[in-house]
Amino acid sequence: MQRTLILIRHAKSSWANPLESDFDRPLNERGKHDAPIMGERLKKLGVIPDLIISSSAKRTRQTAKRIADAVGYDIETIKWEEKLYHCSPSVFEEVISGVGDRIKTVFIIAHNPGITEFVNHLSPEFRIDNMPTCGIVGASIDAEEWNNFAVAKRKVFLYEYPGKHDNAE
Repeated sequence: MQRTLILIRHAKSSWANPLESDFDRPLNERGKHDAPIMGERLKKLGVIPDLIISSSAKRTRQTAKRIADAVGYDIETIKWEEKLYHCSPSVFEEVISGVGDRIKTVFIIAHNPGITEFVNHLSPEFRIDNMPTCGIVGASIDAEEWNNFAVAKRKVFLYEYPGKHDNAE
């Protein structure tokens, strides 16, 4: 069975308040602008989630809600996972393995450096130095169950980020 995993780094965040904890930093204006645009891009590509899982940090919550709204996903059903906050690649695998088998397409919204490290382990044909803010990597997963993710055949089919198509014409 073909499953789809979409990994999204949170949109650009604000550093305006130096007293604010990292966990509580909000999106800046560019982040607020980019997140719905990237959600619209996914919708145009026909990539619609059955489940969205997001780090519970403020900037990822804000990104997740904007993307969910853009793709027509009920923001009340987003699953918030504190363990995705600045996690290692193994935590992504743990979260993915816990996804219910009726779910075909899952979006996970998280942080660097873990998300870059994780996407670089998806497929030997795909490698990036840095996942840009609001960047998206999509992979097809050949698995009957999500808990077989670690041993499943995987292929990256999508790499998008804000501004990627700005100079395409």
